[in-house]
Amino acid sequence: MIDFYTAPTPNGFKVSIMLEEQKLPYNVISVELEKKEQKKTEYLKLNPNGRIPTIVDRDNGYFSVFESGAILIYLAEKSGQFMPADPKGRSIVLQWLMFQMGGVGPMQGQAHVFYRYAPEKIEYAIERYQKETMRLYSVLNTQLKDYEYLAGDLSIADIATWPWVRGYQWAGLEIEELPHLQRWLDVLAERPAFQKGIEVPYKVDRSTTTAEQARERGKKILI
Repeated sequence: MIDFYTAPTPNGFKVSIMLEEQKLPYNVISVELEKKEQKKTEYLKLNPNGRIPTIVDRDNGYFSVFESGAILIYLAEKSGQFMPADPKGRSIVLQWLMFQMGGVGPMQGQAHVFYRYAPEKIEYAIERYQKETMRLYSVLNTQLKDYEYLAGDLSIADIATWPWVRGYQWAGLEIEELPHLQRWLDVLAERPAFQKGIEVPYKVDRSTTTAEQARERGKKILI
């Protein structure tokens, strides 16, 4: 059994999608970011960075893992799914995973902040992060021209990247000129595990009264 500490954010959705795809049993523990539950002492013992997501693997001596990319790797190795066993295939998956972790997530996150939330609209910052996010999208689009998924077969690279790219409009972006990226978004959106994964933890989120309210919070909270 996996204890899964999460909130409705792209990084949280990565792990819920992964758990759903793997069909691993897990227990959702909703972390209310607006109440700073992620900064409480008991949570910091599991995740020193005070962010979500975090998992605790009860079947492995209550072993805790933080950082979404590290969690995906851990779960892939635990189950033998969504990560090739051969060194070359594994490296390709990890390259695209790092592309998301070091590029798409941080740049799109900043685009969200400056486009949506900054009290002062700083055009330079908005343009900078939107342009860099679109550049990264173009890299994805080029890769997806020749491959159905980022590393060939469905992998943790796709599971990590999709929850971010699906929110492109929240960053003030459009992707009509990136047809391969749009095709990839649509294909993954049809997978039941992806559909169910982005509903976690809406149904157990104590700070909201409806799923729609929780979805709106999920668009806004980027931690």
